[in-house]
Amino acid sequence: MSAPAAALAVDSRCTLGEGVAWCERRQALLWVDILGRALWAHRPSDGLTRRWPLPERLGCLAPCDDDRLLVALEKRLALVRIDLDGDAAPGIEALAPVQPDLLHVRSNDGRCDRSGHFVFGTRHEGAPSTPPDGAFFQFSMRHGLRRLPLPAAAIPNSIAFSPDGTRLYFCDSVRPAILVADYDALAARVEGVRVFAELPAGAEPDGATVDRDGALWSAHWGAGRVVRYAPDGRIDRIVRVAAPQVSCCAIGGAGLDTLYATSARVDLGAAALRAAPGSGGVFAFALGRPLGLPEARFRTAA
Repeated sequence: MSAPAAALAVDSRCTLGEGVAWCERRQALLWVDILGRALWAHRPSDGLTRRWPLPERLGCLAPCDDDRLLVALEKRLALVRIDLDGDAAPGIEALAPVQPDLLHVRSNDGRCDRSGHFVFGTRHEGAPSTPPDGAFFQFSMRHGLRRLPLPAAAIPNSIAFSPDGTRLYFCDSVRPAILVADYDALAARVEGVRVFAELPAGAEPDGATVDRDGALWSAHWGAGRVVRYAPDGRIDRIVRVAAPQVSCCAIGGAGLDTLYATSARVDLGAAALRAAPGSGGVFAFALGRPLGLPEARFRTAA
């Protein structure tokens, strides 16, 4: 299959870029550098790029209905207020602790479901434990933190939702498969877990997003690509990324017609960085038509 290439859009050189999302109200791309303990934003219309250091590592984020951001810090969820055009430091309001009894576990991938609940996973920091002690959670202002009835995972990832919100995609990145299940957002119920797509050797499933056609775009860590899967799991399209550790993807831009992908530099040696100097940056690819869905926003009212 012919595979076009994305272009480097932001040379951010994140240690571990992740959690990318498009904010329509700001007309800006948002993402995190987990190991760099920083929140990033980029506004394509004028090229403005901002970086805000945070006191802890953060795994992912979601825009809120009141224009704040919900962020999954390593051991807690918090609301953060940022100003793209101002100089104020982000204001942080703590919401809920996350597995406080497991000090070696931190927040990882996450995204809001179509009903405004935040769904995210936690992972073992360092070598995965046996058995795995990462878990999937749903958080809302009404119900607080609820553990989803999914198997424990070493590195929970690929969290995304079908356009109607009734299907949850997810994975454990140490296994070469993306899974899908029936999802009831209000009841925090997950049923019928099954394999959606299997990955070839050398590729690990990482962050994902779903487009308006119901297709899943998946970042393949270790393989330098983003793959679009049709709703039945068939590979529909491949976009190459000039960074081997592509980590997450989102569709944004003014017309919701641009694929964005984050990447990482962690554990890449000097030779690998010479071969892929854009590693840690954000890459962009014009899709040719408006395929994006507005990012679901976290509901700040109970």
